[in-house]
Amino acid sequence: MDNQRLFLFLALAAVLFLIYESWMQDYGRPAQLPVAQEQIQGAPGIPVPSANEIPTVSTTPGAVPDGASLSAALDETPIRVETDVLRLEISPRGATIASAWLLDYAVVPERPDDKFQLLKPVPPNMFVVQSGLLGEKPDLLPTHEAIFTSAQSQYELQPGADRLEVALEWTNDAGVRVKKIYTFTRGSYLIESRQVVENQTDAPLIARAYNQLQRTELYDPNETRFISTFTGGVYYSPEEKYKKVSLEDIAKGKLDRTVTDGWIAMMQHYFLAAWVPPRAVAETFYTNALNNSRYIIGKYSQPVSISPGTAHVFENQLFVGPKLLSTLEDIAPGLELAVDYGWLTVIAKPIYWLLSWIYAVVGNWGWSIIVLTILIKLAFYKLSETSYRSMAHMRQITPRLQALKDRYGDDKQRLNQAMMELYKTEKINPLGGCLPILVQIPVFIALYWVLLESVEMRQAPFVLWLDNLSAPDPYFILPLIMGVSMFVQQKLNPAPPDPLQAKIMMSLPFVFTVFFAFFPSGLVLYWTVNNLLSIAQQWKITRDLEVETAKRRR
Repeated sequence: MDNQRLFLFLALAAVLFLIYESWMQDYGRPAQLPVAQEQIQGAPGIPVPSANEIPTVSTTPGAVPDGASLSAALDETPIRVETDVLRLEISPRGATIASAWLLDYAVVPERPDDKFQLLKPVPPNMFVVQSGLLGEKPDLLPTHEAIFTSAQSQYELQPGADRLEVALEWTNDAGVRVKKIYTFTRGSYLIESRQVVENQTDAPLIARAYNQLQRTELYDPNETRFISTFTGGVYYSPEEKYKKVSLEDIAKGKLDRTVTDGWIAMMQHYFLAAWVPPRAVAETFYTNALNNSRYIIGKYSQPVSISPGTAHVFENQLFVGPKLLSTLEDIAPGLELAVDYGWLTVIAKPIYWLLSWIYAVVGNWGWSIIVLTILIKLAFYKLSETSYRSMAHMRQITPRLQALKDRYGDDKQRLNQAMMELYKTEKINPLGGCLPILVQIPVFIALYWVLLESVEMRQAPFVLWLDNLSAPDPYFILPLIMGVSMFVQQKLNPAPPDPLQAKIMMSLPFVFTVFFAFFPSGLVLYWTVNNLLSIAQQWKITRDLEVETAKRRR
């Protein structure tokens, strides 16, 4: 019975270690060196439809331009688009969204005018959004290698306007005309994408549309291994729900799945780009790797026959922006799961909403975490009171427990019987002190994922040196305070009778300080404040119990 606290602290340490191991398996990726441009070769990027679906496509749909065409694409003048939240560059080659800056997000807090670039056309960190059409003959419909034209070279959302439309056009001598139209909305990262195919030939035109996301490994010299997160593809289907496809998985095998009411995305820490097809429309999801240096997740539609003199519109929605939970929920079913809180989502989501509500009142995420900690402590106050009272009783009878151990020596059976009789006489539950830790573990893990995954916490300042609650404390001051608070809390608890166990318990504050030194400072702030509140509560209960005991002895 005297081992329960040791077991619990070791269990919590094991939980922290398992979090780290699971985190590194799912998300942790060693920093990759920049991929040299000359190493990237052309290769198929989209499955060629089988002969029984539509006529064989002799060109290679979805192929990545080789060195020469890639250089030519970079030399072509991009069409620049700017809204209140996005700045984009659309390449004439394929009408590809090759660059995207998020105007509300800086790379680092010290340079607020240096905006975060999510999409980039060249390595390192190449990440582009592509779309195209498949047809019967090589030149009948444009892939994402075809050259489009635009009436303007620059578009800007004007003051007072809520929408901005950007159109690019492609035609051929056969009589096929294709328009790619992107529609932007004020305050939104969601882009409406349309591919309008006009058949002005004298024969039916069979076509299907494809949309894909292509990227290289993520290389961030400022990100340490301890705060690496998932970078790769994800897709959603009503049957399988949310599925991750890591870059390693893309390199190992190709995805080939027909899905209705799903979506595909390529994401990294805090941000993602996603293609969302129309509802109730079946599309085939696929992945492909190009020489293990570029990774693709995409989708293509069912074939459509377009009669002469008519047109067909392939519609999609494209999201390019931050992983804001409230925004993603309104776009498509399951898209909010891109904010990945892990297996404790059922606890993490309420914590996130409560934290957001507090932030709306206090206006600072650090103070919001402190208020949240107080509310959680109040919610479990009575449970903690019972537990701390039990621990205070245990502290009072520690000398008697030691006397029993000295009396019975190595006779474990008689020692346990005597201890149980003592617990029964004193009306003590020896496991009562375990409950606060057991209750905190799932809340701690859920809050860990909330702080790690919520883009609202990115670069969120608190006070003094704590200018980024999503990153570890740069000076390790807060983890040290946490370690000291844990040491003080242990001094309020009864010491284990066994000297070896006592030494192990005294080493745990140091072990936990090392663990927490690499955790987001927002999480360390929560744990530190929780420890301080626990110390105050436990000190008061211990003092009250001592007063009660003294009165009974008079």
